Amino acid sequence: MTELLTKSEFIDKIFDFENKKEWDYNGDVPVLIDFYADWCGPCKILAPVLDQLSEEYEGKVKIYKVDTESEQELSTVFGIRSIPSMLFCPVGEDPQMAHGALPKKQIEQIILDVLKVSK
Repeated sequence: MTELLTKSEFIDKIFDFENKKEWDYNGDVPVLIDFYADWCGPCKILAPVLDQLSEEYEGKVKIYKVDTESEQELSTVFGIRSIPSMLFCPVGEDPQMAHGALPKKQIEQIILDVLKVSK
């Protein structure tokens, strides 16, 4: 299942944006971070897809969610202007952002191309 991230958990698990200027991912497994809000229709459509993907890629990719309403600072740091927005963080490379409620096949392709992970 997907896991909700707070700002402090984001700093611990993903990237300490308060103390570092250059991207430096803290994890050892690629991650997909979904920036969402409870009131967002497309976010609700995307949620079960991300739950499926978290099961299918278990141990290979971690999938987190950031509530843009309660974690506004994180949204600002990453320039989130529309939701859903997904941040794909490969190990050892810069992250890439995708916007919108993308179909499962397209997310799987991004996982393959950006995160370098296959099922």
